[in-house]
Amino acid sequence: MRVPKHPTLIRQMIDGRVRQLSAKGPVLSGSLIQVGRRCGRPGCHCASGERHLTHYLSRAVAGKTQMVYVPVDLVEEVHRWVEEHKRLKLLVREVTELSMALIRGHAEHKKLRRGRS
Repeated sequence: MRVPKHPTLIRQMIDGRVRQLSAKGPVLSGSLIQVGRRCGRPGCHCASGERHLTHYLSRAVAGKTQMVYVPVDLVEEVHRWVEEHKRLKLLVREVTELSMALIRGHAEHKKLRRGRS
């Protein structure tokens, strides 16, 4: 993201991103992963190599990885929740970066407005 120098432009960019910060649905932090599992039946195709694909939500809780099984009928919905979290996280990161640029440039811009260089 390119950060402009002028405070008015920075504030406009911040305002635009803040307006986008409302969630469009449920938000879920973590990663949706696909895992191959064996069911344990000797005659099943998974015993010879091709495994059953299952989905899990992986996330860190108190420094430890927690895996939660996601039923097949919820996979698409959980994927949307995780993507919404990523979208919001990116927006917050951009607002933070723009706010930091506004703080850094404040004194310099104030000097320029007074006619000093």
